[in-house]
Amino acid sequence: MSESNKKTTVKPVDGTTVPRFAGPSTFARLPELRDVERCDVAILGVPFDAGTSYRPGARFGPQAIRQASRHLRTQYHPQYDCEPFEHLQVADAGDVSCNPFSIAEAIDAIEKHAGELLGKVDSIVTLGGDHTIAVPLLRAMHSRHGSVALVHFDAHLDTWDTYFGAPYTHGTPFRRAAEEKLFRDDASMHVGIRGPLYSRLDLANDEELGFKVIHCDEFQTTSPMDVAKRIRDRVGSHPVYLSIDIDVLDPSHAPGTGTPEVAGLTTREILQVFRYLSGIHLVGADIVEVSPAYDHAELTSLAAATIAYEMINLLATRKG
Repeated sequence: MSESNKKTTVKPVDGTTVPRFAGPSTFARLPELRDVERCDVAILGVPFDAGTSYRPGARFGPQAIRQASRHLRTQYHPQYDCEPFEHLQVADAGDVSCNPFSIAEAIDAIEKHAGELLGKVDSIVTLGGDHTIAVPLLRAMHSRHGSVALVHFDAHLDTWDTYFGAPYTHGTPFRRAAEEKLFRDDASMHVGIRGPLYSRLDLANDEELGFKVIHCDEFQTTSPMDVAKRIRDRVGSHPVYLSIDIDVLDPSHAPGTGTPEVAGLTTREILQVFRYLSGIHLVGADIVEVSPAYDHAELTSLAAATIAYEMINLLATRKG
């Protein structure tokens, strides 16, 4: 056992001793990064939504996801047979300070902050924020891991060139990432794509970037296990980055988002896919586009908090 693993692991506040509605306001009531000797996984908030094209409000997503994470029982996950906080030191790293008036400055700040954080921790699970933030996060990941296998869960492709002439928006991150070769064009895919498009060329242009697509309608004729197998076959043993737009879920499961799209995945379907991905070479993830002003009864923020906890378990099962 390495010296770092001999150090005491600081766990979340125990929900059997302190009620879940009390205690720290960090994700899952985890310790803050400054309060631990070492850290395997950092939870990072990026409260930025200046790249949004329709309903704003995702800047409040990290705060809402942290609040909803109080619902979670985090000690043991039976589907993974895992006690994630026994295997990993996880801590809340707070939020990136993003300029809400300058997309360019915000992107630089996110890349710098995430890059510095990856110099201290093994992995980051990021709470957004709109999907623009994927570009600087992928830049930081590329500096650490090279080109990753990108698996993108979303209703939308997010590979458009510009919106109203703007190259950096929540609809363009993976076009910019492809241009910078931040992900592998032979090992990346979209999952959950649905709805009408701006042009019949959108899918063809997307395929030129190297993405394979699992359309949402395919979940009606195939199982989450089969979807996960297709993802596993595609990513192989490459380092994997998961980027999850909460609007991949149907609005009945996630109403609190900026660009809802009907006929989406259920929370059960997406969680089952993740559980069949146990053991992949996951190196980081983001959960974006939670806009709490449009939420109801914390449905969306709780879904996002649960997904973030699933990411921690995927990281823990690989390490464990």
